[in-house]
Amino acid sequence: MGKTRTRFAPSPTGYMHIGNLRTALYAYLIAKKDDGDFILRIEDTDQGRLVEGAVDVIYNTLKDCGLNWDEGPDVGGDYGPYVQSERMGCYLDYAKQLVANGSAYYCFCTEEELDARIPKKEEGGDMIRRYDGHCRNLSKEEVEAKLAAGTPFVIRQKMPKEGTTTFHDLVYGDVSVENKELEDQILIKSDGMPTYNFANVVDDHLMGITHVVRGNEYLSSSPKYNLLYEAFGWTPPEYIHCAPVMKDEHQKLSKRNGDASYQDLVKKGYLTEAVLNYIALLGWAPKGEQEIYSLPELVKAFDLSGISKSPAIFDPEKLKYINAEYIRALPPEDYKTHAMPFIRSAVERDDLDFDVLCEVLQPRTEFFGDIPEKLSFLNCRPDINPELYFSKKFKTNAETAKPALEQTLSVLEQLDEFSVASLHDALFDLIETLGVKNGWILGPLRVAIAGVPVTPGGAVELCAVLGKEETLSRVRSALAVL
Repeated sequence: MGKTRTRFAPSPTGYMHIGNLRTALYAYLIAKKDDGDFILRIEDTDQGRLVEGAVDVIYNTLKDCGLNWDEGPDVGGDYGPYVQSERMGCYLDYAKQLVANGSAYYCFCTEEELDARIPKKEEGGDMIRRYDGHCRNLSKEEVEAKLAAGTPFVIRQKMPKEGTTTFHDLVYGDVSVENKELEDQILIKSDGMPTYNFANVVDDHLMGITHVVRGNEYLSSSPKYNLLYEAFGWTPPEYIHCAPVMKDEHQKLSKRNGDASYQDLVKKGYLTEAVLNYIALLGWAPKGEQEIYSLPELVKAFDLSGISKSPAIFDPEKLKYINAEYIRALPPEDYKTHAMPFIRSAVERDDLDFDVLCEVLQPRTEFFGDIPEKLSFLNCRPDINPELYFSKKFKTNAETAKPALEQTLSVLEQLDEFSVASLHDALFDLIETLGVKNGWILGPLRVAIAGVPVTPGGAVELCAVLGKEETLSRVRSALAVL
């Protein structure tokens, strides 16, 4: 089939669904694995569903993820235009070719006539009306008379009524459908616009697409596509149908159910590279044990044989694990750049050592959105519950906390430098001098300065973050109520 050419052809109807991004990623990987071309095409024939700004969402998401297209609306190419609404001049002509060779026909049925003749029935939870072929056998004279009279029409594909249609999918193998189950689908609507199914086939052929990646909900439509290719005398592309991404065993991921889009995940503080890495594993199993892949590594490792027929369950915990791996690998300055907006959303004061705070947080961060809830005590220490001083392991309680904090305070007051290193040396010298366990000193100190049961980091790091003045103030306040 020559050079591999894949396409991502989204409709600009809103946010970037996780499943949509996975389709784009797989199409990109298939093309780049073979040194082929990845094409972006905007399918906007359904004008009623278009959302303002959605095209920019598509562009920005793909660029953020590094899925750079070789041809598309903004970069051009030899097969443009790459926006369907700008290709309107060709679809009707191709539909008329099918009418001429007997593979399609004009249908003049009105909605009222269809309602009266074939009421809708429920199929799979939707109300469906299957066309009865009323105009399928109109004579040439009847058709010409109606056209001459300006009677509104659609153009329908003339499906065979006997036998089966079989196509091959690289994931599901050979798939056959009884032709009698195929409805005479509309190719050109009454407003002259092509349907998605028709424009999709025409554009894929004209753009030389060799591999089509899409969700397996289109398996049932693919026989119709192949019959169109056959009617035109065109070679169909290779098909790769992917099982859906599910919220659980019974529910698909859905924005309406509050499930995250790509944009939502980024806003929550997930790294783009981690999201892309995780999405690649939703329905594809690499050979070996490796799970962390850069985009170039994915290109090298991707193999169609690893795509599963079974639905993929979106596992937030697995995403957190992968994201945490990427976060830990960030250079400190990059971590701080990502983390500071989230820190600032929770911390109101400016007199903290944010470099130390980031050092404390980085190995403990799964995604940046979980930072704020860990830091409220930095603004103002809450009242201390005396039970927090209790530790069976270190044999501490509120009574032992008082002499421990008094000893600690005297050491901290004498320190000129409040760095992690100097604090560590001074406090561990005290521990050695007193002959006590580390927790006998450090436990009460952490409680005194934080006042919460769980903190991101230990007493030494927190003292460095707060600075000398604030640390001494909090220790003195804690001693005053003991």
